[in-house]
Amino acid sequence: MKLHIVTIGRPKLAYAQTGWDDYLSRLQRLHTVRVTQLSDKYASDAAKLREVTAGSYTIVLEIEGKAMHSQELADFLRIRELEAREVSFVIGGPDGLPDIIRTSADFQWSLSRLTLPHDLAMVVTLEALFRASTINAGLPYHR
Repeated sequence: MKLHIVTIGRPKLAYAQTGWDDYLSRLQRLHTVRVTQLSDKYASDAAKLREVTAGSYTIVLEIEGKAMHSQELADFLRIRELEAREVSFVIGGPDGLPDIIRTSADFQWSLSRLTLPHDLAMVVTLEALFRASTINAGLPYHR
């Protein structure tokens, strides 16, 4: 499966950079993963965000989106894999994403009803994707 992780900015805090690197390397063992980390200046640039996700099934992280437990996410990813399209996960900046990007996305995913710090949201996204991927691969990570 081809995954594309799109972020506004990079993890800045040491714990987040360590977590990002760890879960990204784990995820890359299970999928083809492409990462696009846009500068903060593109946080509200809908045209740029559309450009980098063009042609993919686009999922935006949105607090009001659909929350899924790990098995639901695994099932969701399995369906996306059958569609044979790259799947882009778009993580906005600290102020979120432009309305047009949120409303035009194929899916809005909520990690939690809590507001998470931007750096933590990036790490949690990768961990959740890794956990769901291990479920689909039949690996023992998810218990």
